[in-house]
Amino acid sequence: MAIEIKAPAFPESVADGEVAAWHKSEGESVSRDELIVEIETDKVVLEVVAPADGTISKIHVQQGETIQSEQLLATLEKGKVEKAEQEAAPEKAASKAQKQSEDGAPATDLLGPAARQLVEKHKLDPSAIKGSGKGGRILKEDILAYMKSQEAAPKAEPAAAEPAPAKPEAESVAPVVPMGPSGERIERRVPMTRMRAKIAERLLDASQQTAMLSTFNEVNMAPVMALRNKYKEQFEKTHNGTRLGFMGFFVKAACEALKRFPAVNASIDGNDIVYHGYQDIGVAVSTKGGLVVPVMRDADFMSLADVEAAIRDMGQRAKDNKLTIEDMTGGTFTVTNGGVFGSLLSTPILNPPQTGILGMHKIQDRPMAVNGEVVILPMMYLALTYDHRLIDGKTAVQFLVAIKDLIEDPARILLQL
Repeated sequence: MAIEIKAPAFPESVADGEVAAWHKSEGESVSRDELIVEIETDKVVLEVVAPADGTISKIHVQQGETIQSEQLLATLEKGKVEKAEQEAAPEKAASKAQKQSEDGAPATDLLGPAARQLVEKHKLDPSAIKGSGKGGRILKEDILAYMKSQEAAPKAEPAAAEPAPAKPEAESVAPVVPMGPSGERIERRVPMTRMRAKIAERLLDASQQTAMLSTFNEVNMAPVMALRNKYKEQFEKTHNGTRLGFMGFFVKAACEALKRFPAVNASIDGNDIVYHGYQDIGVAVSTKGGLVVPVMRDADFMSLADVEAAIRDMGQRAKDNKLTIEDMTGGTFTVTNGGVFGSLLSTPILNPPQTGILGMHKIQDRPMAVNGEVVILPMMYLALTYDHRLIDGKTAVQFLVAIKDLIEDPARILLQL
């Protein structure tokens, strides 16, 4: 019995996708729920798994091809997979990778998206890396372990490299080693991923189609830090290992401030203003493929522990390429924290059709004047970028001051004062 394996149904916000990697080939047996192919869209990498046990009889689209929603990808001949054949699959994949290595072609078809990005970034040879995943698939952990072993290995003997003659100028293949004493200028050209290209397009659209303006303030983090230090151990024990961070306070403060200033929680649709009666907060997460913004639905009804657990879960799933398109669809306001990378001050870019984004930054001790005396306090700069077409400067400033007041007196968040 033949079963058609189709691409997932893409939402309206995703026009098409690209076949990122096939993990099975024609004639190869698969088990139910085993990964067959990865589809890269503008937002996420989608995994397509086998709907039943059987054999891949035909592949209809090749790696790198652009596909549409629910397009036919492959045909599966349904049938029971013999146990011996399943056990032999990893050996077959390893043999295939070895043969590719001997033929001079890297085993890129065994690389997942995260592993492929590491290989490209560090210019590694995938055929030299042993995969521990199903079917010999090379995982991100395998790449990191390989790099660690390479660092621990003795350095290459310089004498062996000396006799190599200089390459003629006509040879255009760029080496994958850093620039050496010879002064050779190395360049490497790689195509943009669909995700990176879409990010670039959206950032350009945001700068050209909105009237972005930023306002700044600073907040004394001492009260939140004291609260966190006092209760973090008890908080973690009570909430099953969920850690008490700073993002939860800012998300809850943003929800309260958005209720007071609905324009910052609104969006522009043509000539209409859409006021949202809920707070769906997007949290910017940095991944190897670029910045993604998963959304917490109805964040105003979530407890501080729920918010912290959700942020941790979204961050982990983003790193593992497990976010779905639904996870990043919608959102009425965004919070981004450049402080984790050491940023002292920045102007975040809007995430249309949202009209506001809050930028957090690093906490730094600074001398502040308090009641006529100089006191050293842990201060953070806050930035609010907003669409001036909808939000006036006065509203933006008042919104940011509201967040400042809530963070400097965290009890206000609980009491909604």
